[in-house]
Amino acid sequence: MTTSEPVASLAMMTLDCADARVSAEFWSAVLGWEIVGAGDGYAMLKGPEGAALGFGSVPDHRPPAWPNENGSKQFHFDLAVDDLTAAEGRCVELGATVPSEQPGETWRVLLDPAGHPFCLTKAENWG
Repeated sequence: MTTSEPVASLAMMTLDCADARVSAEFWSAVLGWEIVGAGDGYAMLKGPEGAALGFGSVPDHRPPAWPNENGSKQFHFDLAVDDLTAAEGRCVELGATVPSEQPGETWRVLLDPAGHPFCLTKAENWG
């Protein structure tokens, strides 16, 4: 095996949360991905080219802190959008919250319904 040969391919990312169904519905609306599986304490979204995002209900779930004095976020999404203000407003309508501390003018940090931070940025910033 050479260093250019991958050992594996990413099948799915799974996030812990308080309520898998609530998280799946939120992220389905934000990303436009279909909810393809939901059961007792678990839900899954299917995206383009087979990408999948899973959610698992965890009793006594504690979301990561934002801001975090240690600088760690544990995990987060950076999402490119055309209109930062409109995208932020829509995410809030869907259940996101906007913390008071923000990193600057070209990014917005939001928290999903389970408390996971994610960022919106103007698509033009991704060149």
